[in-house]
Amino acid sequence: MRTNRKAAGRTAAALLTACALALVAGCSGSGGKDAEDKADDGGGGGTAANTPRMKIAMVTHSGEGDTFWDIVQSGAKVAAAKDNVQFLYAANKEGKEQAQLIQSYIDQDVDGLVVSLAKPEAVKAVLAKATAAGIPVVTINSGAEFSEPFGALGHIGQDEAVAGEAVGEELNKRGRKKALCVIHEQGNVSLEGRCAGVKKTFDGTVENLSVEGTNMPASTSSIEAKLQSGKDIDAVVTLGAPFAAASVKAKQGAGSAAEINTFDLNADVVKQLKAEEIGFAVDQQPYLQGYLAVDELWLNKNNGNVIGGGKPVLTGPALVTEKDVPALEKYTARGTR
Repeated sequence: MRTNRKAAGRTAAALLTACALALVAGCSGSGGKDAEDKADDGGGGGTAANTPRMKIAMVTHSGEGDTFWDIVQSGAKVAAAKDNVQFLYAANKEGKEQAQLIQSYIDQDVDGLVVSLAKPEAVKAVLAKATAAGIPVVTINSGAEFSEPFGALGHIGQDEAVAGEAVGEELNKRGRKKALCVIHEQGNVSLEGRCAGVKKTFDGTVENLSVEGTNMPASTSSIEAKLQSGKDIDAVVTLGAPFAAASVKAKQGAGSAAEINTFDLNADVVKQLKAEEIGFAVDQQPYLQGYLAVDELWLNKNNGNVIGGGKPVLTGPALVTEKDVPALEKYTARGTR
């Protein structure tokens, strides 16, 4: 597994801070009521922190069936159990609805908010309401450049441009000449940033293809049609783990020789790497995003800490190939990688 050095450094620093302060607080176990059933997914157990009970809500842009956000929640729930936090979660892929969900949690007077910024302008006003009400916000996954202007404590995720650039460089090493970058959600600034990053460093040509991400059969058909008409496409880059499987199927249907590569990791992607149906995957460690976001709000409340000093804390990118499968299988099987 090859990890961006800056990302690894920032993540390590954040983890050391969180772990050290957790030890000072004397906590190591479970406690968040909504998380109790899942607390052992990442090794939780024991007793919760003896700090006052908190209520933290997470609102993301997840679409139906997106396994990435299941992994984010797994991390958040384990941190919540450890920190004596009630964890709440809601999602909507549309920015307007996401803003409404955030407002509903403001109305519930939560102690902290974790929000993804895939469509930042849609949630800008409601996040201003949250900060005005004294509710601290941590942003995750997408829209890092908007986090500080929107008043958040910090951002946890990968730099999408840097991740895209790493993919472009890897495609060069593999001798690829023409790549198809599959965007499964129009208007998502993070997805657009990934494809832009690929274009920046890839010596070949990159063509973007927008698909209907909430309709997997339609997405598969769109990719297959593009591969049939573009026989010179020798690489497909999908921006989410579920679309890797769709692209493998589309490749077979089109009789294409293109190599399939993807952003994000789950159990199916690891199986596809093992079977050499996928060349490589970009892991941004979603479990860590959920875990650190909850921990940051808890640390801020109980010890005045801000992980990363307010700067983005990078959780990726790391390029994963079939060589990394033996080390990852047990983690993806339990839904934490």
